Amino acid sequence: MLSYQHGYHAGNLADVHKHSLLAWALDYMTQKDKPLSYLETHAGRGLYDLADAAATKTGEAAKGIVIAADWFAPDHPYAKVLARIRAAHGPNAYPGSPLVAAEILRPMDTIHLSELHPQEFAGLHANMAPYGGIFRQRDGWEMALSLCPPDPRRGLLLIDPSYEVKADYQTIPDTIAKIHRKWGVGVIMLWYPILTDAPHLPMISALRAAIPDAVVHEVRFPPARPGHRMVGSGLFVVNPPYGFAQEGARLGALFQQQLKGAM
Repeated sequence: MLSYQHGYHAGNLADVHKHSLLAWALDYMTQKDKPLSYLETHAGRGLYDLADAAATKTGEAAKGIVIAADWFAPDHPYAKVLARIRAAHGPNAYPGSPLVAAEILRPMDTIHLSELHPQEFAGLHANMAPYGGIFRQRDGWEMALSLCPPDPRRGLLLIDPSYEVKADYQTIPDTIAKIHRKWGVGVIMLWYPILTDAPHLPMISALRAAIPDAVVHEVRFPPARPGHRMVGSGLFVVNPPYGFAQEGARLGALFQQQLKGAM
């Protein structure tokens, strides 16, 4: 199934959650003078226009980054990336996770990006070509299983599926456990939506059983529009960088304030 296009959802509160913690983690990891690998299984196109028809149709960015941008001090890694992207591409530009990573990573680091959707892959290649990297129009799970452990061995893998294939909830725990066994030192970040019927709960239970030391960070927020099923965002993080829990707690408090204000 290749119907999902993130342009309709770019800049929503789930993106704020995912991208701000990704930016923080990569900023921390790049403080050490050693190269690292960044891998992403479902990369999307990397750069979005929040004023285009797709974004304005759903209104998710208006309930997301538009109101959350002030949550981050100018020196926060996420805020710095947003500022640079807007300076280069205009005030309505929004970076997807590949671009968030590329803006923080260094020339010594290696980027591997996978995207199966033909149009999204073409956009990804065009938007990310100035940063370099290795682009694959290939199933992201296959890429991760074949590349891990990567070279350099130190690094981070972001897994951000659309969950349009409902079987993902059942297959993800075993797949991440396999990747972790192959790459014990890797930081693995899995994003998942929190929907009103909570299909993520059995998946997270299985992941906790397989990798007990991992960290689960979840936030809740009001639905972006009447009838919208997504009411939160979650990250399952294997080998989180030092200080991740503290940054997550700070961010979680901001989401909690937003949720209370909407009631």
